[in-house]
Amino acid sequence: MRREAEITVIGGGVVGLATAFGLLRAGRRVRVLDGADSDLRASQGNFGLVWLQGKGAGFAPYAQLSRDAVALWPDFAAEVQEASGIDLALDQSGGYEFFTEADEFSAFKADLEAQEATLGNRFSHEVIPGDDLRRSFPEIGPGVVGATFCPLDGHVNPLRLLRGLRVAVTALGGEIVQGAKVEKVTPVASGFEMALENGSRLDAPRVVLCAGLGAAPLAAQLGFATRVRAQRGELLITEKLETRLPFLSSTIRQVDEGGLQIGGTKAEVGPDDRETREMMAGLAQHAVTVLPALADVRVLRAWGALRVMSPDGYPVYTRSAAHPAAAMVTCHSGVTLAAFHGTKLADWLEDTAAAPDLEAFDEHRFALSASA
Repeated sequence: MRREAEITVIGGGVVGLATAFGLLRAGRRVRVLDGADSDLRASQGNFGLVWLQGKGAGFAPYAQLSRDAVALWPDFAAEVQEASGIDLALDQSGGYEFFTEADEFSAFKADLEAQEATLGNRFSHEVIPGDDLRRSFPEIGPGVVGATFCPLDGHVNPLRLLRGLRVAVTALGGEIVQGAKVEKVTPVASGFEMALENGSRLDAPRVVLCAGLGAAPLAAQLGFATRVRAQRGELLITEKLETRLPFLSSTIRQVDEGGLQIGGTKAEVGPDDRETREMMAGLAQHAVTVLPALADVRVLRAWGALRVMSPDGYPVYTRSAAHPAAAMVTCHSGVTLAAFHGTKLADWLEDTAAAPDLEAFDEHRFALSASA
């Protein structure tokens, strides 16, 4: 007979499952409530980057957190793979940011200098002028003015990560309840009562809200001030190529099966995940400018997906002042931060002596912000 869960994680995406994975490793009995396929699932539309370049250039705590997460990834991937039997296809052999505009190139160089000032010898990068870049990669187009490179960057197969976490959580004794979209959470003396969309009800002594964009209506019910918003990104998927790309970049990556993902758009359009012809054309033009040979590659699919953005764009790790048995975890870099969520975050949730200092990510930073 399954024992009653001590902690219920609301949200069955990468963030919720990685959080559950960490709590299970810490010895907790965990239940994950996953929603419906019709939900706005960021975990099924993301780019799969494990990325450090540019993260936290203007916010030192985020630079430190991202660096910690990137360093944790190899061991985290091995643990998920051992528990699930699923190869996550992690590759952290370094990544490039390509630029076609000189002003953007200069601005990003300044960001990386700020990042290096924060991280010291825990971060390194190269700034490569366009002509030098083409001496190493003759296939790069003449429209590229330069690139930056960070040896710590990498990528993973995002759908295998999601599936691997699901299997691993179950293998470690966690319970994943499918089709369990929470419509209402009511604090009670024993914890929380949850009303699900399917008409059923559940009780939980502790909850961790990791529902992505689905957290918007539930956050207020639990006493949180954070209000997430959607930001649309669009992707192109090409046919599989026999030849491997000589590089990984934040906008062009070749997945382990051979196809290319081309992406990188941002649009503040609310909960609208439809792809647009204008953005698709822009993505294709950028890819061909970076690598002209891609003009002959067929695009097979395209889609839009929604990032989960906090008011200032940085992660939120916070406990409810009104209901201390409730915590909230939300971010838009769920893949990069998955290794942190699946390991050290459990100490913070359990408030152990080893808990990382996440004070900078508490939602009280929104208290004086009209955008919160």
